[in-house]
Amino acid sequence: MDRLDKLLSSTGRWSRREVRQLIKEGRVLVDGAPAAAAEQKLDPALSPVLVDGEALTIRKHTYIMLHKPAGVLSATEDPRQETVLDLLPPELRRRGLFPVGRLDKDSEGLLLLTNDGPLAHRLLSPKRHVDKIYHIRTDRPLTPADAAAFAAGVVLGDGTACLPAKLELLGDGSEALVTLHEGKFHQIKRMIACRGATVCRLKRLAMGTLVLDDRLAAGEFRPLTGEEVSKIGGIT
Repeated sequence: MDRLDKLLSSTGRWSRREVRQLIKEGRVLVDGAPAAAAEQKLDPALSPVLVDGEALTIRKHTYIMLHKPAGVLSATEDPRQETVLDLLPPELRRRGLFPVGRLDKDSEGLLLLTNDGPLAHRLLSPKRHVDKIYHIRTDRPLTPADAAAFAAGVVLGDGTACLPAKLELLGDGSEALVTLHEGKFHQIKRMIACRGATVCRLKRLAMGTLVLDDRLAAGEFRPLTGEEVSKIGGIT
């Protein structure tokens, strides 16, 4: 059982103050009747909630797709630098969200924020080899020989062996798509460095079945759809 205002604000669509106003105006129905108060407790799985006639899907956990911009840390807090949670409104920051995995400060793209620990563990577990796709730009054109090296499995400068990965050359080879099945520290940059090139720009496009919404500008976010949650929740 959770408070009605907490449940509605957890959707990311309204702050608690806005929820209280909706309830005061009689625009929130619980079990077909106007909600009595913001403090009203209910089980959303048993009691349907409508706002302005729209049925809401209220989940125990929160799932946010963020288009992480470059220059922001993939962390929950930092005393000196802006983090991805600083991009969210207060009502979402209070939900205990954290980034699933990380993107380097100077990288951008898809980042999942959630408070669902078991799901995050499944997505990040090395045993499950969840594919991650990145678009990169390098300081020199890459070649089919570089793609073959990725497919064979690059050995990093410190002797760390990487799993075979896919390097798909784009245009003249100065841009490419990289598909990884693991997530070692600075892995793509280190793999490219082993091939004598430097990554100038890196953007994550997908993580498993979750694909970055191209309507989201850098710094923007949205809740996952029910279908997206079901698909990533099905990872075993």
